[in-house]
Amino acid sequence: MIHDSILNTVGNTPVIRINRLAPEGVEMYVKVEAFNPLGSVKDRLALGIIEDAERRGALKPGQTVVEATSGNTGIALAMVCAVKGYPFVSVMADSFSIERRKLMRFLGARVVLTPAAERGSGMVRVARQLAEKHGWFMTEQFDNEANPTYHRNTTGPEIVRDFAGRRLDYFVTGYGTGGTLTGAGQVIKMARPDCRVVVTEPAGAALLDGKEWQPHKIQGWTPDFIPNVLDQQIADDNVPVTDEEAIEASRALATQEGVFCGISAGGTFAAAQKTAARAEAGSVVLAMLPDTGERYLSTPLFEGISEGSDEALLEGL
Repeated sequence: MIHDSILNTVGNTPVIRINRLAPEGVEMYVKVEAFNPLGSVKDRLALGIIEDAERRGALKPGQTVVEATSGNTGIALAMVCAVKGYPFVSVMADSFSIERRKLMRFLGARVVLTPAAERGSGMVRVARQLAEKHGWFMTEQFDNEANPTYHRNTTGPEIVRDFAGRRLDYFVTGYGTGGTLTGAGQVIKMARPDCRVVVTEPAGAALLDGKEWQPHKIQGWTPDFIPNVLDQQIADDNVPVTDEEAIEASRALATQEGVFCGISAGGTFAAAQKTAARAEAGSVVLAMLPDTGERYLSTPLFEGISEGSDEALLEGL
């Protein structure tokens, strides 16, 4: 298939059946957003927001784009801006993985780091200050309705189409910016009213459960505020997971299913496993896997993974 640009390859990601990690009597599937060109679900958000701004005339030719991001949105925006000719500046807390900074810079972006102690709200504040000072366009992923709208137009319909004529009892997702949960969740609930939408978040920062925010290791999930675009009424259940559960699930997906994904994807799958464990026989569970594992090489996900030779295998040769 021939495409006019890399942007035409965003979306239409595959749904893959889980064979070894699903409990007996329950079917589990994952929608693997790592198949997007820059490896995450945020490719959808970036393309949707930029093209919406172009249509509205809010983004002028050659204008600099700026956003506060934990990394995946920044990587995606760097790609979209590279194709369309907009300079891009990412504002990111210095606690997020080094790989993310390098990927953005490799794509031509500039990166401004903020202290981790200032959390997500600190990133947003600096990005807004830069936008106001220089006249840059801020994409405002946490507030921009073009974010969930793009998921209503793509992610949700893709899922409904893929499960046409099949059961779909549970849809499980995190809520980093709120776009996927809101946009895809609303479409699924409209098409399948009996399907339960399950949201998951870090157990130590379960804001939707009314708890106070605490630092956690699930990058891309749950800044220290609830995004304005998040429809808090769409989820039927909330199944928080710990950092350890997220990491363990990500590693299990790799070693037992061959699905390579990041910590947030592991967290979503861990919540899906908890959901599947209590589901009635014959239920079908779908989990969103937001990104690839390659941008987590310097994080706890890869702790203990050896870089050397497995010399023991050579004994007796």
